[in-house]
Amino acid sequence: MRAVAIQPTLRIGDVDGNLRRCADLVTQAAREHSPDVIMLPEAASSPNAFDRRMRDVARPVDGEPLQLLRRLAREHGCIVGGGFIAIRGAETRGTYALCEPDGAFHLHDKDLPSFWENSYYRPGKDDGVAPTAAGVMGLANGWEWGRTQTCERLMGRVQLLGGGMHFPSYPDWALTRKWFIERDQELFTQYGRELPGRVARFLGVPAIHPSHVGEFEMETPMVPGLKWRSHTIGQTQITDADGQRLAYLDYGDGEGYVCADIELEEQPRPRDPLPRTFWNSEFPLSAHVVWLAGNAHGRASYAIKSRLGRHRWTPGTDLPDHVPAEAATEVLAGR
Repeated sequence: MRAVAIQPTLRIGDVDGNLRRCADLVTQAAREHSPDVIMLPEAASSPNAFDRRMRDVARPVDGEPLQLLRRLAREHGCIVGGGFIAIRGAETRGTYALCEPDGAFHLHDKDLPSFWENSYYRPGKDDGVAPTAAGVMGLANGWEWGRTQTCERLMGRVQLLGGGMHFPSYPDWALTRKWFIERDQELFTQYGRELPGRVARFLGVPAIHPSHVGEFEMETPMVPGLKWRSHTIGQTQITDADGQRLAYLDYGDGEGYVCADIELEEQPRPRDPLPRTFWNSEFPLSAHVVWLAGNAHGRASYAIKSRLGRHRWTPGTDLPDHVPAEAATEVLAGR
């Protein structure tokens, strides 16, 4: 299988512009490499930042993001995947859509929103296993790559892992620079660099790990008016089942895409034992603190907005997690 992973530079809240940019990158990659699968990262409709503009990012699950991915898959004759915040019935979810060229599609919702993402969507419940015509693919959004429960539900069931990441950098505040930037940021970047290969070895399957790259300004949860310059650190990779990098884009490479040929094994063979911990590898203490505080604040914010009717999106329809080609037209028409 020939795979492409795309590393885009996107703008917070600019859903229409981001979708156009992603479409351009997919088209360029398809023309250059003629791949079997092209994967955009999670949050391809807008970076996952804490920002008031994020309240307007959610789109109907059958809306523009899904329709675009289906069109690109059909036009380029390959599987195309990408993530967006989807309105699924009465809630929003961090959804990844994997679309096949014959019209079939698969949806996976992130199991646990991470940090401030809890302000914008709720947890998902599906297993992230997508049986495609090209093989059985596992899907993981963002920090699902870092949790052992993701590997536990995919272990022995998938031949390939994809879905991608949005890694934001630490705050650049002067008072915390020595700790956050000069120490923890380096540890965090190394964690991101090693993560795709580590998960590939746990599952014994190739990994396609597209990620965001670029600068943006971040608001601070629980501290109104306090902002900081941030950037997404890249780390787009394609690895084989042994965790060896076949293609790679770092932060310094900027926006772009990489291509590699990967082999899908009939029966995956895990290379490393899965640790009996919540996270599959250690990362800085500061990230643990933000994880706990950000999760609590985000969940409370989402719940309060739900109770007061202050979400800017309207509940809508939902779709099955797996829709075969022969049923897609009818399902999307709402019959």
